[in-house]
Amino acid sequence: MKLEEFRVYQESMELGEKVWNITIEWDKFAKNTMGYQLVRAVDSIAANLSEGYGRYHYKEAKNFSYYSRGSLFETKTWLTKANNRCIIDKNTYKELITSIDSIGIKLNNYINSIGKS
Repeated sequence: MKLEEFRVYQESMELGEKVWNITIEWDKFAKNTMGYQLVRAVDSIAANLSEGYGRYHYKEAKNFSYYSRGSLFETKTWLTKANNRCIIDKNTYKELITSIDSIGIKLNNYINSIGKS
């Protein structure tokens, strides 16, 4: 299977683009404080999956998948802060959290499958 066919990777890439398109519209202060951190975290989800996938060794794939999951939770925290500070609207927040939850389930299933025959 190619990386691009990997569903959790696809959803992570889509989430990254959604977050980018939201944060790019924020004012300078919000971009420089929260936006930068949020974009780094969300982009790390797919980036770590691809790095682990490209290592061709199950232990490294699993390790990078753990990093990816950490970035997923960091993304959730930054989105919650943005919601609490009224930088994103409630509907957008709910949509993004739904995506995060979906990615989290797929990512956990992937982690649990790594190294098993």
